[in-house]
Amino acid sequence: MLISNAYAQAADAGRVAPGGDWSGILIMVAMFAVLYFIMIRPQMKRAKEHRAMVDALGKGDEVITGGGIAGKVVEVGDNFVQVEIATNTVVAIQRQTITTVLPKGTLKAL
Repeated sequence: MLISNAYAQAADAGRVAPGGDWSGILIMVAMFAVLYFIMIRPQMKRAKEHRAMVDALGKGDEVITGGGIAGKVVEVGDNFVQVEIATNTVVAIQRQTITTVLPKGTLKAL
């Protein structure tokens, strides 16, 4: 025979890997901590700021929706906001779709 047989080597039962069993767990905890501070925490902060902005909406605020429509809030309801997008043109928009509250007088400059 030209090629010798390869046999599996038996593992040492009493030997522990370098770093012990805790190294895998510590790496997982460190990765979760990094993901929390880089991804999860900033997203929760943005959601909290958006919720506060939507709750503070009032009549006369100038807003931009998620679809890019700019208008002036005419009436505020529980789930919907009536927004005037042109003279005598009022549309109902869900509160959560409002992305930005503009400073007063911005629509006149457009």
